This record gives sequence, structure tokens and C-alpha cells, in this order.
Amino acid sequence: MITFGLIQISLILLCTTTISSLQCNHLPLQQRKVIENSLQLLDKMGEKFPQQCLREKMSFRFPEQVLKPRQKETVKLAIEEIFQHIFYIFSKNLTLAAWDGRALEQFQNGLYQQIEQLEACVTKKQTHYFRSKEANRLKLKKYFQKIDCFLKDKQHNLCSWEISRAEMRRCLQLIDKAIKKL
Repeated sequence: MITFGLIQISLILLCTTTISSLQCNHLPLQQRKVIENSLQLLDKMGEKFPQQCLREKMSFRFPEQVLKPRQKETVKLAIEEIFQHIFYIFSKNLTLAAWDGRALEQFQNGLYQQIEQLEACVTKKQTHYFRSKEANRLKLKKYFQKIDCFLKDKQHNLCSWEISRAEMRRCLQLIDKAIKKL
């Protein structure tokens, strides 16, 4: 009786692992769809870029090299990190953004689901990818801190959110470009 139960548990784990690995094999395609959807939602959230915000525009200088390493695993880790930062930025103090709340919520949900999926698929070979992962993590942290400080300095006003939204659009486009190369 105990053996039969162990066999059932083993089969369930085997099926779960197989299904999970199949999902991970299709991850680049899924990510491209999520990014396409996220870009549409970013557009839907607000109007066109306000003219009065043009003089406040700032260059944050995305560290593109984090999406160009030799190992696919490192790129996936960088993408996961980017999604986490974007989710963090778009989860706080949005009162002055004046965006479509439903589109924003869908955008946040899509990011969250993608983060969960990436966490499940990315192998945690910490020692093998440690150096490049940590260097990339620091570059991304610095980049997103610039955006966060910009929002704080501008007291999360409409223009700061619109500039940040434009920058997140650019981030997602760069991720899409990197995924195409995987």
C-alpha cells in the first residue's frame, strides 16, 4: 500500500517536472507575447507623451550589456531582474500618473506572472553564473535606482511618470530584441 502511494507521488512529480520543462522550453515565445502585451498596455495606460514633459526628459542609460552575455541562463536571470524592478517601480505612488487603472493592473499582473514563470524556469546554478549575475544585478540596480530617484526628486509628478513609462517601454523593447537572439 505504501509502495503504491510512493509510485503515485513519483508519477505526479515526474509529470509536473515534464510539464514545467515544456513550459520552460517555450519561455522565449511566451516572453515575447507578454512583452508585446505589456507594450500595448503601457500605451493604453496613458495618452501620448505630454509636450510639456519634453524639457524634463532624462537619459537613464540602460545597461544593454546585461542582455548580451554568452550564456542564455544569464540573459534569463537579467530579464527576471528587470521585470522585478519594473514591477517594483509600477507598484508605488502612482496617484499623480493619471493612467487607466485597469490597464495598469493588467500590466502589473502580466509582469508578476512572468517573474513567477522565470523563477520557476531559470536554473539556480549560483556558482557557475555568480560573477556575471552579480555584476549584471548591480548594473541593473543602479539603473533602476536612477529612475526611482528621478521619480522621488520630481515628487512622482505626471511628467516623471510619463518619462518613466517611456523608459520602461524602451526596456521592454530591448528585452524583446534580446529574446529574439536566444
